[in-house]
Amino acid sequence: MTIATLLVANRGEIACRIFRTCRDLGITTVAVYSDADADALHVREADLAVRLPCSAPADTYLRGDLVVAAALAAGADAVHPGYGFLSENAAFAAAVQDAGLTWVGPPVKAIELMASKTRAKELMAGAGVPLLAPVDPATAGADDLPLLLKAASGGGGRGMRIVRELAALPGELLAAAAEAASAFGDGEVFAEPYVERGRHVEVQVMADAYDTVWALGTRDCSLQRRHQKVIEEAPAPGLEEGLRTRLHDAAVAAARAVGYRGAGTVEFLVSAEGRPYFLEMNTRLQVEHPVTEAVFGVDLVALQLRVAEGEPLPAPAPPSASGHAVEARLYAEDPARDWQPQTGALLTLEVPDGPGLRLDTGYVGGDTIGVHYDPMLAKVIAHAPTRTEAVRLLAGALERARIHGPVTNRALLVRSLRHPDFVAARLDTGFYDRHLADLTTPGAGATAPGAGDPATAALAAALAEAVRATTTPGPAPTPTRFGAWRNVPSQPQVKRYRSEPDGTEHEIAYRTPRTGTPEPYDAPGVRVLTATPDRVTLELDGVTRHFSLMRDRDRLYVDTAGASYTFTALPRFTDPATQTDPGSLLAPMPGTVVRLAEGLAAGAAVEAGQPLIWLEAMKMEHRILAPASGTLTALHAAPGDQVEVGALLAVVQEDLDATPVPASVPEETA
Repeated sequence: MTIATLLVANRGEIACRIFRTCRDLGITTVAVYSDADADALHVREADLAVRLPCSAPADTYLRGDLVVAAALAAGADAVHPGYGFLSENAAFAAAVQDAGLTWVGPPVKAIELMASKTRAKELMAGAGVPLLAPVDPATAGADDLPLLLKAASGGGGRGMRIVRELAALPGELLAAAAEAASAFGDGEVFAEPYVERGRHVEVQVMADAYDTVWALGTRDCSLQRRHQKVIEEAPAPGLEEGLRTRLHDAAVAAARAVGYRGAGTVEFLVSAEGRPYFLEMNTRLQVEHPVTEAVFGVDLVALQLRVAEGEPLPAPAPPSASGHAVEARLYAEDPARDWQPQTGALLTLEVPDGPGLRLDTGYVGGDTIGVHYDPMLAKVIAHAPTRTEAVRLLAGALERARIHGPVTNRALLVRSLRHPDFVAARLDTGFYDRHLADLTTPGAGATAPGAGDPATAALAAALAEAVRATTTPGPAPTPTRFGAWRNVPSQPQVKRYRSEPDGTEHEIAYRTPRTGTPEPYDAPGVRVLTATPDRVTLELDGVTRHFSLMRDRDRLYVDTAGASYTFTALPRFTDPATQTDPGSLLAPMPGTVVRLAEGLAAGAAVEAGQPLIWLEAMKMEHRILAPASGTLTALHAAPGDQVEVGALLAVVQEDLDATPVPASVPEETA
């Protein structure tokens, strides 16, 4: 059958990406959206859209019955699940087909067989796919350590624990089982050896109903945070040809063992010695599929639709690979603060366009990043003839991007791509465990040598603000040009800025002489060449540097070559009314209070490090901890409360002999 109208049972970037292929093929598109997504980009780009009342994923995108009803109401004849949400839910796939709709995905039986990691491993063993030997936790000994505990259902790092001490095993088993049951409705957990410094390597497969199975090369996805991928590339670098062949053959065998059709990914762990072990098969399109598309010159979504329509793949063998591709996931999160997700208005999102570059995004400038969903903003992909060229192209594109609004991981991505270990392809899943502190050095917005420093960027901000203050409304101002600055008898003025997110403060002195044009005060080696409210050009020790500026209320965003900075303008004098009481527990991000510690009330005694309040936002759960032992003197939070960042949740009057602890600890949620 021919697909005429397709509903995408997803949101954000993947929905927009699927719609793009549908437009190329002349297929009418249908979006579904929650109340929180009413103005989202994927809704604006679809031909038709159907509301799923409410905002929480459990009440909207995870409600298969509502999604099927939406498809029928919109007149769709097919459903594409995207990734995440219901994409690997066999019951949903069956419901789509029972409703007379075409399912753009693998057979229901294949999803069922691969849904449980324990059952999948048994099946793969029979197909000759290399596996790690399972370990029975009841009989595990010291020689079996370290162990990796994993949930039998689901993924994304939920229900996963690394056990390095035998005494910790019983408690970690209980915790992993509880987390798995909460996230996936299945508390089954299994154990296997934990491979130190292993690489995460996967093979993209594409299969049709005519016994053709393609192995579309390898991808390396070793750079991960909390078991979720950050940077991916194809082909996986540094693999011997024999190992590549073995991975391809194992992936094809896995697909054939379950009668697979459509796009899927077989994931492996490759040890430091080069031995591969099957991890799981994802029965859907992967987030990182664009790097494979770039290297093989294919459109995987178009191939999915072709196979779903009953057509064979266009050739018995896949096309030849060409070049190298690298993808970076741009997240609204703060890597320096335990990857804390960020929310708020995304004022600007501009990524350079050019040969070899691709942007897959679910946001544009002016959109709002809410609290309900994953904090990924976009994927930036670079393709070039060699790995070195692709990495350089991607790092340069990210560096030149203009991203204003919530804190993002952009600087981390650029620094990761330029890290000596990444450049040399010394890759393993412990990369960020070892290097995160160096990659998130406080007070540095620069990602390239010679890119300036925060103090100079703050000077540019102060000069632009001084010009703005003297510019009357009307036509765009003519740039003020300076040959240099003069020492004239006028008192310096001071502006204060706080760097975000690290909190470093900068005090900038400047003068406004009788000419009315501001000049830096006591800044040797600096010449002001031009200045307007949105652009300042400085000569710094003989080198000319341009600064672009944008203001949003008290925030100033400064972009220059190789660096981007965010400042909060501070009052000249601190207002005592803005100070909080000692022991105040503030919300680290906007979110929902999901629960309180049992019996928590004003007057209760608390212990240092005791979890008091659980706050959830964008798949992250933060435990707000007692900073020290003492007495809870005030409680301003209740389950169900929606709170803004900085909201006062509680106050602990501490015992002066107590040892302070961090105020919050993040945990991944389903």
